[in-house]
Amino acid sequence: MKEYSSEEMNKIYKNRQSKLADFLCENNTGAAVFIDSESHRDPSIPYYTGHSGDAVLIIFSDGYTILVPWDEILAKQLSHCNKLIPFTRYKNNDIEATKAVLNLYNNHGINSKVELPPYLTYLNYLEFIEALSSYDCRCKKDGAFNFTVESRMIKDEYEIECTKEAARIGDLIIDTIEEKIKKGELKTEMDTALLIEKLCRENGCERTGFDTLCAGPSRSFAIHAFPGYTNAPWPAKGLSILDFGVVYKGYTSDTTVTVAMGDLTEEQELQLQLVQKAYDECLKLYIPGKPICDAAKKADSVFATEKRKMPHTLGHAIGLEIHESPRVSSKNSSDLLFKPGMILTLEPGLYDAEIGGTRLENDVLITETGNEVITRSRIIRL
Repeated sequence: MKEYSSEEMNKIYKNRQSKLADFLCENNTGAAVFIDSESHRDPSIPYYTGHSGDAVLIIFSDGYTILVPWDEILAKQLSHCNKLIPFTRYKNNDIEATKAVLNLYNNHGINSKVELPPYLTYLNYLEFIEALSSYDCRCKKDGAFNFTVESRMIKDEYEIECTKEAARIGDLIIDTIEEKIKKGELKTEMDTALLIEKLCRENGCERTGFDTLCAGPSRSFAIHAFPGYTNAPWPAKGLSILDFGVVYKGYTSDTTVTVAMGDLTEEQELQLQLVQKAYDECLKLYIPGKPICDAAKKADSVFATEKRKMPHTLGHAIGLEIHESPRVSSKNSSDLLFKPGMILTLEPGLYDAEIGGTRLENDVLITETGNEVITRSRIIRL
């Protein structure tokens, strides 16, 4: 992918910070607080600064951005902010850090109204209120945190490039797995899952997007197999599933391959055909301006012809998190539309205790004129 200079990266993060600052001004709020810790991970920190996490982030209404990271050395290498203050200065206490930053830099806010993140527990919220008694603290459902979630729905150029690189590496892994299956070099679920871990890191990825789900025919009926993988044969005669993602510069891919091996029953063949048909028909509806619920309803109608029902949504957005908004669900309002810059999974699936499971999942970028499938997952027949 394209190499971005430090100046270009600063511009990207400053643009995101400025959009939030505009939102704060429009809502007459002086500052917004975000907290990433072991108790709650908040992708707002990497989204607005590039830092990986474990930090308090405060963005004022004039765009002035202060990051208080636990790992000061790492933050100096990764982050883009106006001011970096080590968390240790405040004894790693998020309340004390927030209070100190607001007191020192409140001239950057239009007023003393401070928005706290909605994921705080009630008791924690009360502690913040008491410590920040000189501020007008609030916690809003439709506030800065929700604004950030909605902003992350539409990927900028950098996010799209990172996701495409994750997709490219994921495709390389799928191709390698198919080749090794045909050579008889993969025998078990564990062989495959550990190979993914090795290949993703060899190719510059930070980690897998989630615990790999690798299930042979005896376990592929599960939507998300538990445990994720075992030492059971994979693939084997029947239907096997592999669901994985890889993370590149914070952004994850998400793909599912079904491996159909040997002579299948009529029921298994029908299930494969239904999933492929649902995928093909729904992809036509992943276009800008189209209601997202229409795609999900189309999948339902395809499966209903054989009195089958999919037990999960048709897809979801991906990005800094594996499951982002929006979901591709028939329950969505018809006002929720596919928009250029969204990257969503398309993953129809059917599952049966006797037949086994079938899922086909790819990542789809919504463009100005239609869509671009950025991964090459498929049903592999052996």
